[in-house]
Amino acid sequence: MVRTPSTMLPLGTPAPDFSLVNIDGQTVSRDDFAGAPALLVMFMCNHCPYVIHVADHLAQLAHDYLPRRVAMVGINSNDVAHYPADSPEQMVAEAEQRGYPFPYLYDETQEVAQAYRAACTPDFFLFDAQQKLAYRGQLDASRPESGIPVTGEDLRAALDAVLAGEAPSSAQTPSLGCNIKWKPDHEPDYFG
Repeated sequence: MVRTPSTMLPLGTPAPDFSLVNIDGQTVSRDDFAGAPALLVMFMCNHCPYVIHVADHLAQLAHDYLPRRVAMVGINSNDVAHYPADSPEQMVAEAEQRGYPFPYLYDETQEVAQAYRAACTPDFFLFDAQQKLAYRGQLDASRPESGIPVTGEDLRAALDAVLAGEAPSSAQTPSLGCNIKWKPDHEPDYFG
């Protein structure tokens, strides 16, 4: 496990396109969420201790914000050949166990993670109604074994601002988690 911070993609960046297979076998694309007042893209996986630490809160976050028309999607970009706990079959089991009500997509080629400059799990990208990046950073200050409760306060404040038609605070703390498990010879150049 390598503690890796988010790359902090520049605010205002348009949401990179994606078209990936959901755990139910259906293809889900960025454009499916056109017209939503906010789009939250979460890079996550099944086995990472940082994701496990916040997984139940991610399900609660979805239950709180999906009724407010926030579009949410989880994307797993890990190399499943070396990390079989993140396989699509295990993603189905994880989503059922956690009660994820949002699409949980598999990025087999890792091209979507690279387009978003995703670095860690979890890594959060919140886009406004024009699908421009409004927030990228941590869920909150809690980390595994930190003793700090998981509240989601940073991301929730950003979601509330975007839903109110306002810009979230520009003081944004990078997310921190396990590095995305890149395929051999596939690690992107944005870490250099």
